[in-house]
Amino acid sequence: MEKTWATSGGAPEGVPGAAEAFPGDGAGAGVDFHLDLSGPGGVRASLIRALRDAVRSGRLAPGSRLPSSRTLAADLGLARNTVADAYGELVAEGWLTARQGSGTRVARRAAARAPERRTPPVRTPPRPVYNLRPGTADVSAFPRAAWLAAARRAVAAAPNDAFGHVDERGRTELRTALAGYLARARGVHADPERIVVCSGFTQGLGLVSRVLRERGTREMGVEEYGLWFHREALERAGLRCLPMPLDGQGADVGVLEGGKAAARSVLITPAHQFPTGVPLHPDRRAAVVDWAARTGGTILEDDYDGEFRYDRQPVGCLQGLSPERIVYFGTASKALAPGLRLAWMVLPEHLAGEVLAHKRAGEWSSGALEQLTLAEFITSGAYDRHVRAMRLRYRRRRDRLVEVLAERAPHIKVTGIAAGLHAVLELPPGTEHPTLQAAAWEGLALEGLSRLRCTPAPDAAPSGLIVGYGTPPDHAFPGALEALLRVLPPAE
Repeated sequence: MEKTWATSGGAPEGVPGAAEAFPGDGAGAGVDFHLDLSGPGGVRASLIRALRDAVRSGRLAPGSRLPSSRTLAADLGLARNTVADAYGELVAEGWLTARQGSGTRVARRAAARAPERRTPPVRTPPRPVYNLRPGTADVSAFPRAAWLAAARRAVAAAPNDAFGHVDERGRTELRTALAGYLARARGVHADPERIVVCSGFTQGLGLVSRVLRERGTREMGVEEYGLWFHREALERAGLRCLPMPLDGQGADVGVLEGGKAAARSVLITPAHQFPTGVPLHPDRRAAVVDWAARTGGTILEDDYDGEFRYDRQPVGCLQGLSPERIVYFGTASKALAPGLRLAWMVLPEHLAGEVLAHKRAGEWSSGALEQLTLAEFITSGAYDRHVRAMRLRYRRRRDRLVEVLAERAPHIKVTGIAAGLHAVLELPPGTEHPTLQAAAWEGLALEGLSRLRCTPAPDAAPSGLIVGYGTPPDHAFPGALEALLRVLPPAE
């Protein structure tokens, strides 16, 4: 079992601004650790080795402050005594120091323990210290206690057949809970019999795409910018991607009927286009629904982060306008965690049988216990409470990102911030690649706008960064912002 941990390390003593906190208890800097819990000696020994190696390699500089044992234990899901014992042993060995009022810090003499290099090192970027890539929730905020309570209740109430083979559609309890939640929160017309639970959006996309290809679909309209592995899933199913240009009103759906390359299906993110953040304009929403009704086309709606809206009213799903022409996709990855491997699709009646046949023929299913737990989590109201709490947390981070950029990099325009877990930073032309290179050397993981483009970017294509402010844990977020500010191009 392996974990990656981003810890608040703080700057060495005496460095101005070393203790800027957001909004937790630690200092502003942070370091990622790769913790192998399956190593010899168990969890405690693995944690000691990870800390010792981080000090030895210089990733934890002399004088750096470590998070409290309570904070680190909560981030890693360990017992506090385990972390406290690891700290105590490293203090005894001389790697760390612990003083009342000063916390636990890396010993200043620890730098002398670094092994001598016998050969010149190969100059490669350091392993990322901060992660601002988009597409992932803050998994350190996973509601462990509430999820465990829901799991206990779900297992206690589960019928015996819940522990047998899983229905390819998913557990009845989860499909029923989803039908009620999606109708209430997203305006989806969802009969539990038409909901299929899948192990992530990509699996569902592949299943539907194969059915559409067998029915004669050759081209799939896709937004000009989007995730490359979604396009790869379409191509593996035998479909050719037809790019749709993007502007301030979202995707230009007019190309769907253009000439010889007219598409019969389209994949869109109408509530919050990924990555630009633009919602599909009402006129274009009506246009794409009319196109599907007129041509018999199929719309694939990816509602990947529909719960997170900040400065505007929630944009309802498209599926409610035409349930028989739209396949609706949702996921627990953004609201809870991608590691649950729980997503769902609401299928038109005419597609349900064929999609289930494909899923039955060798496609894996999500575990029954996870499905039962999510069903209980939704019906008990815990899901709504968690989403509300995370909405406030992400909004604070977004506000801090916008505030810091306005103060210290006002020449950088920030867009796509009314919703979601990421923002787009517009860069001067030609500066995207150098900025990403500088970020790598700062130990900052970022995504460039051009990598998400469906076709190779022309010289006139905009340069930009996709900043996933929802990804890092709270205590690492200030340090991530500081690293981001260091790599942004200066004002011209």
